[in-house]
Amino acid sequence: MKDHILALLSDPQTYVSGEAMSRVLGISRVAVWKHIQAMIADGIPISAGPTGYRLDDDPDDLRPFRFREKASLIHHFPLTGSTMDEAAQLARDGCPAFTVAVAEHQSGGRGRLSRVWESAAGGLYFTIVIRPEAPTSYGGLFNLAAAVEMAQLVRERHGVDALVKWPNDILVQGKKLCGILSRVEAEAEQIRHLCIGIGLNVNNPVTTVNGSAVSLKQLGGKAVARRPILIEFINRFSACVDGFDPATVHRRWKSINHTLGRRVRVATVGDEYQGVAEDLDEYGGLILRGDDQRLMTVTHGDCFHES
Repeated sequence: MKDHILALLSDPQTYVSGEAMSRVLGISRVAVWKHIQAMIADGIPISAGPTGYRLDDDPDDLRPFRFREKASLIHHFPLTGSTMDEAAQLARDGCPAFTVAVAEHQSGGRGRLSRVWESAAGGLYFTIVIRPEAPTSYGGLFNLAAAVEMAQLVRERHGVDALVKWPNDILVQGKKLCGILSRVEAEAEQIRHLCIGIGLNVNNPVTTVNGSAVSLKQLGGKAVARRPILIEFINRFSACVDGFDPATVHRRWKSINHTLGRRVRVATVGDEYQGVAEDLDEYGGLILRGDDQRLMTVTHGDCFHES
């Protein structure tokens, strides 16, 4: 019943009378009133006016009912260890493609090489599940595509000069705005599902010791609503995945990248590679030219710009 009532109240500018709701829902006005009161007690912001009821708008609210037709895809957690873990379990349980686990806080968020990812209140922390019909070798390309879509979104909607850093960071003025991490499960070299976790600094305080991070609020001087960002990212990324074209991903990534042409150091768990970043290979790996002029390809790792 709650979902039916929320659907009737989907326009925050319009009051809906108890009589009209009673007629559509097939229950008494008293029953409507009781359901409304129970929803208010659960924290759903419904206002009563002289002409009926209205769902108050809050563009920063990330609870599923706010996403209208996408509500069934959104799994919201006030606190969780990691949206990646939540999404991975949803994927194993058979959730549809483009299901999203989103959290207000993460107690165990992780970045590359298992570094702790700060998850202070006000950021946008989510993991999206995709089920592309693609080989596992394309996993890195989907990572790059996610970074491109988010970078283009904040460039166009928030007017910031966001650039992508291999393999999956988004920088503004050399400072980290967004981090991306993925986890794949495969069968016979084909992707079964891919979970892509994204942490975007929106209104959260950034407390890095060396000042190497920045938020949209800092850049724009005002708070930014998170839900429109998440909705638009889902729309953009789903269109990208459904019509996936590796050549297009390469071209778009290169057009806003901050890595190629620089001397870099890439650290993995057991190795370290140094050289000038020259290009991407067909699967999104970074091609380096070492000091001995030999070319090498690095497929994963933490990339540090040295020039």
